[in-house]
Amino acid sequence: MLGLGKKDLTFLLIVLLLTLAAPILLNPFAEGSAMAQFNAGYPDLMQRIAIFAIFAVGFNILFGLTGYLSFGHAAFIGIGSYAMVWMLKLLTMNILPGLILATLMGGAFALLIGFVSLRRSGIYFSILTLAFAQMSFNMAYSVLTPITGGENGLGPALGDPRVLDAAAANGTIPEVNLFGLSMRATYELDLAGRVFQFNAGYYVCGLLSVFMFYLALRLFRSPFGMMLRAIKCNQHRLNYTGLHSRPYMLSAFVISGMYAGLAGGLMAAMDPLAGADRMQWQASGEVVLMVILGGVGTMLGPVLGAGFIKYCENIFSKINDHVLHEWFSIFPKWLENLLVTIVHPFVGQGWHLTLGVLFMLVVIFLPGGLIEGGQRIGRLIRRKPDAKGKAAATTPAE
Repeated sequence: MLGLGKKDLTFLLIVLLLTLAAPILLNPFAEGSAMAQFNAGYPDLMQRIAIFAIFAVGFNILFGLTGYLSFGHAAFIGIGSYAMVWMLKLLTMNILPGLILATLMGGAFALLIGFVSLRRSGIYFSILTLAFAQMSFNMAYSVLTPITGGENGLGPALGDPRVLDAAAANGTIPEVNLFGLSMRATYELDLAGRVFQFNAGYYVCGLLSVFMFYLALRLFRSPFGMMLRAIKCNQHRLNYTGLHSRPYMLSAFVISGMYAGLAGGLMAAMDPLAGADRMQWQASGEVVLMVILGGVGTMLGPVLGAGFIKYCENIFSKINDHVLHEWFSIFPKWLENLLVTIVHPFVGQGWHLTLGVLFMLVVIFLPGGLIEGGQRIGRLIRRKPDAKGKAAATTPAE
């Protein structure tokens, strides 16, 4: 079905079901709930997870299949964001033309960077991509300010032409939409006294991420994907067979850049403001962490890594000293203050320390990422019934 095997179709259905059920699964952590201190940033967090899942899946096509580690993929995020905002300013507030342009611009920019960077391999390739990303950031920040808005960023304005839209009513900027459906529209569903919120923008991002995941599945199982894995296995031996590997690597780099450009366009669609900060090297490092934490070269790994990092970021960054004192209030005052002092550097603005510790633990104990952890748990569960069956078989009958 859909050109996928049974295992891949299972992966796709899992991702689809999780995407559709996310508003219900995350509802207990929404504002006003009993667990509001673990606020999931609902529904904004779900949108970010879906967008970064697209970014991570695209990055995994390059890193997971070919083994080429890029430190400059944030440049394509920025290019996609600027392309989307310019479409919102010049053409229409409908996001479809902007998403198409963002994807194409991400691919075109990746073609340019990849043509130069792929002349080297290993750490030299990584440094070249990082250099291109930092040059792009500096140009967007201080050189191309008429196009990028510089440090203030670029966003839609009331005086923009928007040739395909009607004149703005009441002197306000029209809302970002998809064929009239506002990306900020929120619908409520009352089920047995519990109210669940469904955000239109999230479902646009979520369903698009499922579609891009499906395309990545098809690519992984295609002859092209097999060729990319051969490059990762032994590129020199592949070249000795008479096959030139560089066109395949460049194609993978361009496809990965198109995924990143689409993710950047969705970022600007959800928050119509493009800034040079999206092109900084920290954003490139973040997607590397997502893929490694989830599992390099796996299909579900990048999706799990993106959700894991963004969810942890949202939780730990919102825990402050007041929340910590509530947690440790059951202890004597001196112990409560001591525990707050110990935990304080790992939450709030220092949540990156927690991320670093979690990353170290995963790399040390789960080199295959979260996917390996799930596989170990699965093997452990299967082993217990087998052990019980063998014990029963070896017990002599009375």
